Amino acid sequence: MKLAQSTERYWIWAATAGAFLLPGVGLWIPSGYSIGTVVLLLAALASVPYWVPRMRPLGAMGWLAASFALMGLLWWVDAEPATYGTGSYEKPLKYLLALPCVFFLRVYAPRPAALWSGFAVGGIGAGLIAIYQVLVQHLPRAEGYTNAIQYGDLSLLFGLICLVFLAARPPGIDRALRGLLALGAALGVLGCIMSQSRGGWLALVLVLPVLAVLLARYLPRRTMVLMGVLSVAGIVALVATQSRQVDERIERAAQEIALFKAGDTEVTSVSQRLYHWQLAWRMGMDKPLTGWGRKGYIDEKKRRVEAGLANPSVLEFTHAHNEALDLFVKHGVPGVLVLLFFYGVPIAIFWPTAARMRRRDGTVDRTALSLRVSGLLVPLSCMGFGLTQVFTAHNSGNLNYLFLNMLIYASLRGHEQSLRNALPPASAGRMA
Repeated sequence: MKLAQSTERYWIWAATAGAFLLPGVGLWIPSGYSIGTVVLLLAALASVPYWVPRMRPLGAMGWLAASFALMGLLWWVDAEPATYGTGSYEKPLKYLLALPCVFFLRVYAPRPAALWSGFAVGGIGAGLIAIYQVLVQHLPRAEGYTNAIQYGDLSLLFGLICLVFLAARPPGIDRALRGLLALGAALGVLGCIMSQSRGGWLALVLVLPVLAVLLARYLPRRTMVLMGVLSVAGIVALVATQSRQVDERIERAAQEIALFKAGDTEVTSVSQRLYHWQLAWRMGMDKPLTGWGRKGYIDEKKRRVEAGLANPSVLEFTHAHNEALDLFVKHGVPGVLVLLFFYGVPIAIFWPTAARMRRRDGTVDRTALSLRVSGLLVPLSCMGFGLTQVFTAHNSGNLNYLFLNMLIYASLRGHEQSLRNALPPASAGRMA
């Protein structure tokens, strides 16, 4: 019995370590997001005899696994090793290897505190790297160890999640950790601004209204007023220090759109995306049920450019600079439906309904609120990021999306299970 309990604690510790490491070191060391995923994968594989007999019923984790598997199958169809070599299997294999981690976390849930502290450290680290790269190394844009767009998007996501934990203030977050979360929120957003990633700023239009409405529904007015004041103060401070860069990027985008509409053929950051979107839509409409496939898309782009039917700038990338359009042109309407399922499942399982938020005594479960809203931010933000790029074209995008979803939901499930276990048997049965 003691050996079984010791083993149980070891696997929970491994899950908790992975939950801290993924956001904690994800952006401020090279391939930092891989460290937490490797810890979880090794733990999942080593503990197979322990979690396999206990993983049923899968419940919502099963739907999450199904969404990962379906998207991984789509990437498998795209692999085409005869053209791109065996390295083309790298992305679908990551989705396949994520599945045992889902099942492992179904049984061994990480402690919520690991996520709170992990995101705080991750947001702070992301902002400090941005400051160092721009002010010390004099890089034109902060890029971390990925690229400016991916780095800026993920830095923003970490900052927003810190803000959610700070606002919800679940039990266990003391004054010191609140200070770290506030710093993580500010520096995470600063990292995004210093990256000059306009796609991240665009995602805020989608995310902020949802965030404000959901938190206002369950938090006291006093808390929302305080968070509003702090947010405005933070925005003022950021604008005061970074207003020139932000103004230049927004003004340049407006000018590039105007030039594109006027028929100017100069290739700019904005016009290149518009050329990609136009071509992807036209090609997708030619084969709306099957799409062209990865190789077919690239070959047909080349043919149309040579025929003068597309701008040569579209040959620079193998994707369409928009998540939905990229799947539409390569896999038709079925590909878009898979993408909707991929994003829709976590939105459905995280959505904080009134029934999910209330304890038996009628009070709001702040731990559940913080985890559900932060979990909801992951698919919503990635949908926003995918409007102007293909977020899943990058290793950082795939690993963060897959593992943040499963870690946050596993932590939420573990918290809710602990509440049920704390009730008398009859009450626990009614709750379940």
